[in-house]
Amino acid sequence: MLGGSNLEEKLGQSPMFYERNATLDIVRGFCLLGILLVNIIAFYTPLPHVMLEFWFTSAKDIIWQQYLDMYVQSSFYPLFSLLFGYGIAMQFSKAQTFNRSFYSFAPKRMIAIFMIGAIHAFLIWWGDILMTYAFCGLFLIALVRFKPVILLIVAFLLNGFFHLFYGGGLLLMGVFNLKVEQPSLDIVLLEKLITAYGTGSWGEAFAQRLVDLQLQFSPIMWFVSLVTILPYMLVGAALAKWRVIERAKELKWMWIVLAIVFVAAGLAIKSLPIQLANTYGYTYLKVYVGGPVLAFGYLAAIVSICFIAPVQKVLSPLAKAGRMSLTLYILQSIICSILFYNFGFGLFGKIDVLTGILIAFGIYAAQLVIAELWLWKFKQGPLEWLVKKFVYGKMLSEK
Repeated sequence: MLGGSNLEEKLGQSPMFYERNATLDIVRGFCLLGILLVNIIAFYTPLPHVMLEFWFTSAKDIIWQQYLDMYVQSSFYPLFSLLFGYGIAMQFSKAQTFNRSFYSFAPKRMIAIFMIGAIHAFLIWWGDILMTYAFCGLFLIALVRFKPVILLIVAFLLNGFFHLFYGGGLLLMGVFNLKVEQPSLDIVLLEKLITAYGTGSWGEAFAQRLVDLQLQFSPIMWFVSLVTILPYMLVGAALAKWRVIERAKELKWMWIVLAIVFVAAGLAIKSLPIQLANTYGYTYLKVYVGGPVLAFGYLAAIVSICFIAPVQKVLSPLAKAGRMSLTLYILQSIICSILFYNFGFGLFGKIDVLTGILIAFGIYAAQLVIAELWLWKFKQGPLEWLVKKFVYGKMLSEK
């Protein structure tokens, strides 16, 4: 039985299981950009208390928001969930290879991620996803020992239950083809939010964050995550057990076909509310069908272009960012808080959608540089080290 303190070194002796996969890291790095493009809107608008399709009034803002809806929104949380599951399954395989009890350290990893997420949610930004991932991750580690086919069956049953309840409910209530309408707004709440984030102190922003968290982490949210996030983690774990990314060259044509089909299908489904009508049914299809389909398309597309060695080398900065994705995810929220809230530069409510997109790309470019410089000296990001320290008792090491 291997000791926890030197587990990583011993695992490192097996290239098959421990050598980092550049393609996986590139996908993680790509996800960071998509997540930032989605999240940054919440830093300069009154989310989560408004619907964005009704919030913007200028034609330019509406068009750019539609672009984000098409290419970004609802497609990156499934992709990151899949990568999360892929990583957990890889850790399970490592533990099995070295006769190590996976369950002696895997729950500690979820606890560490949950704690970081809680600090993020309460002290930085209400839209944290880490706590949800850690919560679903506990169910994932309980199921990861099963065969890939079983994982896929459970994933489809869970997600199928959601579609049966949600999509079926829209049909039964006769609102599938009904146009989406702006729900009544709580003007007092919106005024408090705008004041807290737009002109308030850090303490006032903190108080408002607690209000927003009650909506973001309502009891129903935890249940919904088990049928909307956990299934993609299970799919990722199944794919990891089949080693479909590690065997990418062997499965080359499968990946290329999947990229073409899923990207085209995902964009077609996500365009339904724009091209036809913004109905409840088409919106449901856009978010919960088109979003995940496009996510798989993005994965397949990146795996496919990584067949070309020069392209993979060009994308190496994304791989560096992917290696410290936890650190950079939290850093994105810190930077956006400083930029948009009044205790920083106070840009809340003062920019349009295009400017927000350009700022997101600027932040992401800076993060690529930060990752390059940090990993030039260290083997992992600071929060990645913190998690490993908590799980394995390891210290941060220089190269």
